[in-house]
Amino acid sequence: MSWPHLALLALALVQLVDAVLSLRPVGFVRDCLTDVGLPRRWWRLLPVVKAASVAGLVAGVRWHWLAVLTSAALVLYFLLAIGAHVRARDFGRNLFLNASGMLVLCAAVLGITLSA
Repeated sequence: MSWPHLALLALALVQLVDAVLSLRPVGFVRDCLTDVGLPRRWWRLLPVVKAASVAGLVAGVRWHWLAVLTSAALVLYFLLAIGAHVRARDFGRNLFLNASGMLVLCAAVLGITLSA
């Protein structure tokens, strides 16, 4: 298995854990969603979106275009998440560790995928 494939699968694993944690949001996930003001009625969509990203990343091992599309979509998702944190003036751990860290990870996977 190549390095780009391992990067895709590692990110898929992170997204899978995040999707599971979002099914019935655990404390820190619930706090994060509340802090940015995401309406509760949208919370149930997050595991679906995250599971779709897992499917796209795993299938991206076979279809390069899907790996690029899914990685780029995740970069956009976390840019929007950072925007939500900034808009809500949530400048703590949620922004700097969670959203920014995931943006860096997703951007790195996108870069690795594009270079493959």
